[in-house]
Amino acid sequence: MRYEGAVYRPPSEGRSLIVQATIGCSHNKCSFCNMYKAKQFRMRALEEVIEDLVWARERYGYIEKIFIADGDALIMPTERLITILDKIKELFSECKSITVYASPKSILLKTPEELKLLKSKGLAMVYLGIESGDDEVLLKVNKGATSKELIQAGRKIKDSGIKLSCTLISGLGGVENWKNHALNSAKAINAIDPDYLGLLTLMTPEDAPIYEEIKRGALMLLNPREVMEEVYHLVKELDLTNCIFRSNHASNYAPLAAVLGKEKERLLSDIEGFLAGQNNFKPEYFRGL
Repeated sequence: MRYEGAVYRPPSEGRSLIVQATIGCSHNKCSFCNMYKAKQFRMRALEEVIEDLVWARERYGYIEKIFIADGDALIMPTERLITILDKIKELFSECKSITVYASPKSILLKTPEELKLLKSKGLAMVYLGIESGDDEVLLKVNKGATSKELIQAGRKIKDSGIKLSCTLISGLGGVENWKNHALNSAKAINAIDPDYLGLLTLMTPEDAPIYEEIKRGALMLLNPREVMEEVYHLVKELDLTNCIFRSNHASNYAPLAAVLGKEKERLLSDIEGFLAGQNNFKPEYFRGL
């Protein structure tokens, strides 16, 4: 396979074939993210993508899961994405899951009919970074979307029948805005009711723009206990139908997992255990990406 620069994928796509159909992220302005800052967004030549799929068929054989990279592959014109999906089905009839990252903009640009067509062509799930449901936090981190737009995007995917996996970032509001970040994030997630919810914890690599805010004191970071208090307030307000919740990313201070809503009370009890000191937080030097 041919890859340009560092390639990122969701933790759940660890066993997937990764095919780079786009380079970088179409937004690429979020202050907390350094993943695509070295890349200029563009779509790869369709012929190259097809060649890589053919190469993978010849070299790897049986493939059950495919992740179409980079950071916002859904931004591609629908016809181009359908060509890729059709080629995947032609070459990998055994493939059970095709997934992509998406931005709120790329989702909102698609019509409901386009999304339903993509589902019929095999697009199984979309990963959408919500990050926060609080408009002040979203503005500060330059997310490029309001909470209303994020909810609209999330509901649009759900209504199409495509599975939706959302992420939030603990600590993103800092000491000043932690409670609004938690409560408004819960409101946004409740309105979307995703199939999966991943909770990351803010990390501050020196090449991410947010690092400069921290250096000059514009953003005060939460300590591990404060992060867990924020998570408690978030989970307490969540009211979801049947959502697989995970907080077991490399960035997290504590591993948490549940199916919400039926395991909400058990999850709150697990969080209380960390707050009471019954379980230890992950040391800072073990956090990493």
